[in-house]
Amino acid sequence: MAVDHLSEVLKILDGALRANASMAANYAGLLADKLEETGNRQQARQIRERLSRAPTALATAQSAENGITLNNLPVDGESRLHTVDVSQPEVRDVGLVLPSAIESRVQEFLSSVRHHDALVRANAALPNRLLMHGPPGTGKTQLARWVAAQLGLQLLTVRCDTLVSSLLGQTSRNLRRVFEYAEQRPCVLFLDEFDALAGARGNERDVGELQRVVIALLQNMDALPDSTILLAATNHDQLLDLAVWRRFSFRLPMPLPDELVRETLWQRFLDTYAPANINFKTLVARSEGLTGAVIEQVCLDSKRSAVLAGQAQVDEDEVFRRLGLTLALIERVPLSTQDAEMAWLRRWDRKIFSLRVLAKLYGVSTRHVTNITQEGGTDGHEEDDKQSG
Repeated sequence: MAVDHLSEVLKILDGALRANASMAANYAGLLADKLEETGNRQQARQIRERLSRAPTALATAQSAENGITLNNLPVDGESRLHTVDVSQPEVRDVGLVLPSAIESRVQEFLSSVRHHDALVRANAALPNRLLMHGPPGTGKTQLARWVAAQLGLQLLTVRCDTLVSSLLGQTSRNLRRVFEYAEQRPCVLFLDEFDALAGARGNERDVGELQRVVIALLQNMDALPDSTILLAATNHDQLLDLAVWRRFSFRLPMPLPDELVRETLWQRFLDTYAPANINFKTLVARSEGLTGAVIEQVCLDSKRSAVLAGQAQVDEDEVFRRLGLTLALIERVPLSTQDAEMAWLRRWDRKIFSLRVLAKLYGVSTRHVTNITQEGGTDGHEEDDKQSG
């Protein structure tokens, strides 16, 4: 048993050596869970019986060394704000859509975590560390939640920019408190906005404090057992220090969604609100280059519009309207009036936004649309609009 679950046994021993009863109890509970999963119910029951005899105060027992408890979140010494957010993601609440190669790599990471002890025995183990990098909105935070949910562990989320302090040495102390807190229980430690801490050293703007922060980060990562699950995410991988890169066994680029992923995202986010004849093919084509987060927002806005209008399904033209306006926002096209919106949508896609469609969406006449777009009757759509007007 000790060989099969060495990671948990070592964590229990660490807790005992540090006089940290809370840490020892948490990992003893995890050991009981794993024993039960592998059919060793009697051994699991014996461990739980021992834990049940412990005083209630055990749940909040302090480490004699540093005074950190599970109920006492670490705080920034300067602002006194919490530096860690604790959550318990559930599989049913976390939707994740990834390209096949990326999904395969994530599954490889999960398998490595789940079979860490077996890999140790085979001398083939890698530290359970995953670095995600890519543009904003590509699902890095969602992936962290999904990993925690798949493993059934709490997620400790740290926005690294909140650790940075103006006080000399305070950032390094904040870091240490976060890592010590994460060691108290089985969890997934997620360092978001990672480049705020792990910026490359040696550039022209480098200062001594940055050097100390990166060194402190490396030291804290090196002190973690390989079995500890550490995730990090950055939108600016080119800024990371090379020594930090080398600490991550798994590095995962998070690309913009391809056609297949975009189609899945549109279908998933619109769900039952999608009309039977909605043109997903065109939605996929016109959303090229957008992140999953943007597609989700367009779908949410469209569904909200349908609900407020008392409709059971979204209006396809409204979905395309919101998509077009979102693109204008991304491209920083100033649209301060409805006339400007109509003109933009007409330029963006004349086939989707005929004069009649724009008139319907904005509750105006086709003549008004013709005037603001400065068009005459030059195609079938316009001629149809004139006849209907």
